[in-house]
Amino acid sequence: MFIDSHCHLDRLNLSLYDNQLANVVQAAKAEKVDKLLCVSVTLEDFPAMLEKTKDFDNVLVSCGTHPLNQDDEVSEQQLYALADQKRVIAIGETGLDYHYAPETKALQLDSFKKHIKVAKALKKPLIIHTREAQQDTLDILIAEGAAEVGGILHCFTESWDMAKKALELGFYISFSGIVTFKSASALREVAKLVPDDRILIETDAPYLAPVPHRGKENQPAYVVEVAKHLASIRGQSVETIAKLTTDNFNRLFNL
Repeated sequence: MFIDSHCHLDRLNLSLYDNQLANVVQAAKAEKVDKLLCVSVTLEDFPAMLEKTKDFDNVLVSCGTHPLNQDDEVSEQQLYALADQKRVIAIGETGLDYHYAPETKALQLDSFKKHIKVAKALKKPLIIHTREAQQDTLDILIAEGAAEVGGILHCFTESWDMAKKALELGFYISFSGIVTFKSASALREVAKLVPDDRILIETDAPYLAPVPHRGKENQPAYVVEVAKHLASIRGQSVETIAKLTTDNFNRLFNL
């Protein structure tokens, strides 16, 4: 069995699936993708995301505000209230992105700290987005005590040095379809080094479809292609990658 540790089911173009989210979930099940973590990107859209996925026992959810959705300050009280539900197993996605929105740095930093505070209060792991903000991301994780709850550096594209420091804080490293891209040779070197007990796989659907599906909308069923590429990179069987990443996900979230 496989687990897609990060997808955005509420962002899919459902017209491609006969306007039925059930068809997406069933396509994943047909590829032995057993669980999906549907990740929140805004608090405003979270209730609709929760409603859309409520009928699927194998779809878990997170609650948070993506760093690129920082038009205003995040309400810590609202985040806590929305995240304090049984179906919510993680806080995020949160973090820092200086590649696309360096001008919102102050808002991003404030939001990131609030997400960590809520994660600690609720004892739920964090889903971290980081791009061109390695040092600030690590500094905040350390200063705010994020190691207390741990979590995932999702869709990892950074250096091995950052991965090592995140691993030391108890975080897991998740690889997306980017690891299959021809241009991602440096990332594949990082993927070889992540310990067996800290590696995860994801799609980040509907974005970043892996080879051989590039150019299409991504979907959770395609996480198997990420597993296949990681198996080849790491000299392991696909079955081993499936077991490791499933066991790691279940351990992190106490499932």
